Amino acid sequence: QVQLVESGGGSVQAGGSLRLSCAVSEYWYSAFCMAWFRQVPGKEREAVATITNDGAISYADSVKGRFTISQDNAKNTLYLQMSSLKPEDTSTYYCAIATRLPPPSWMRLDCGAASYYNYWGQGTQVSVSS
Repeated sequence: QVQLVESGGGSVQAGGSLRLSCAVSEYWYSAFCMAWFRQVPGKEREAVATITNDGAISYADSVKGRFTISQDNAKNTLYLQMSSLKPEDTSTYYCAIATRLPPPSWMRLDCGAASYYNYWGQGTQVSVSS
């Protein structure tokens, strides 16, 4: 059973920083996409930062310049460095990997689609106070 174990969430004041970690138990090198999503109650899960198997990185407009996604292949760990945090960043953050082949109908790999991911972490809460 593949496990994604997140850590690093917590409470911080606006302007502060946090680093989230996601340890992946297996299929690290089989993943087409790896990503951090976030979700608040009543809203859809939102892709915050994604990375493809060839290293292409993408960020949501709301976090560009403040968040950085990275990976450590030696540790099978995905990271999300979050800086200049804002109250609107308050959410539950999830890491995810997609190991399935992309749908045949896709013209390009869409790592921002939550439905494509087949393995998810349990979520870690990030709370930013003003």
